[in-house]
Amino acid sequence: MTKIGIIKEGKVPPDLRVPFTPDQCKLIMEHFPETKVVVQTSPFRIYKDEEYKNAGIDVVNDLSDCDIIMGIKEVPAKELIPNKTYFFFSHTIKKQPHNKPLLKTALQNNITLVDYECLTDEENNRVIGFGHYAGIVGAYNGIFGYGKRYNLFSVKRASDCHDKEELLNELKKINLPNLKIIVTGNGRVANGAIELLGLLHIRRITPYEFTHYTFREPTYTQLDSFNYNEPTDGTPWSWEVFFKQPEKFRSTFMKYTRWCDLLIHCSYWDTRAPKLFSKEEMRSPEFGISVIADVSCDMNGPIPSTIRSSTIQEPFYGYNPVTEKEDDSFSQKSVTVMAVDNLPCELPRDASESFGKELIEKVLPSLLAKDEDKLIERGTIAKDGKLMQRFEYLKDYVYL
Repeated sequence: MTKIGIIKEGKVPPDLRVPFTPDQCKLIMEHFPETKVVVQTSPFRIYKDEEYKNAGIDVVNDLSDCDIIMGIKEVPAKELIPNKTYFFFSHTIKKQPHNKPLLKTALQNNITLVDYECLTDEENNRVIGFGHYAGIVGAYNGIFGYGKRYNLFSVKRASDCHDKEELLNELKKINLPNLKIIVTGNGRVANGAIELLGLLHIRRITPYEFTHYTFREPTYTQLDSFNYNEPTDGTPWSWEVFFKQPEKFRSTFMKYTRWCDLLIHCSYWDTRAPKLFSKEEMRSPEFGISVIADVSCDMNGPIPSTIRSSTIQEPFYGYNPVTEKEDDSFSQKSVTVMAVDNLPCELPRDASESFGKELIEKVLPSLLAKDEDKLIERGTIAKDGKLMQRFEYLKDYVYL
């Protein structure tokens, strides 16, 4: 019998999401009869203890008899139980300084650490994640911020909606002018943003139409990396070169900013790649963007106005391009910035259900049966007190 425990989130502030909903826990035990799922009692999570109990799931205080422990955010180092297998987003693979003690403790305590972010197929594509809901909420917040900046409409905050269905009802209250929107990226996050814009019936146009035509209705275009980056040596675009040597490219994003009102940034950014635009370019008369929803939220990243992450409680702040300082959120002298770094938490029920469904379909068969395609192996950062081969580059991070 394999025993899976869902941990009480220990990071402060605690995350409301869960890896499995009550019904999904029940489904796991039906489909994998040699598996038992228990839940650690918690006053915080969006699905209450009673909801798990009503689904026939044991709610316990102690997970020390579990074989596998699953959560969402980083488990505080002092709460790690030795010799267990853990699944959570560890935020260590980019050598994040604040999580160094976490990885060091996992190694010292013979913990098998599997990171959801590292669960990839053979072509290195992630198989699960919350990105789609980050895109949905990020786009909603961008529209919300634009409406608030110009007093266009009044709708509920995403975090005040019970679930996605209520959020979709709020969309019916929105009536947008003929603004122009850019969505960057082509992955899960961007697809979530595009889903939201589609539900608002915003017309999609090509990048060429975006810069050459005017419209009497709100429109958006989707930009991929090749739309706003070019090789510095004048050679033709090459995806292979861009992925391997992004430092050999320069940004051409400014050719779009004159016509853009709202930027919804969803693209992955390599630290070696050029920024979308500079602080100096934000002061240019050619820069017309007034609201930026930075869904990717990279600090010191491609969006210079993202000078800090914001919170679900206070999602907006202003960035004054002249002073290069923070300003009032909706000052007409500033760019309104939304840079919440945990957007799926604004729709925790729906995000959890979607994430759990992917876990059950794409991960549990490899975890509870045979890992024939080495999915779990690829996602394992540490095991038997050692870094796995894919993550040996973290040695200096952990031990120095």
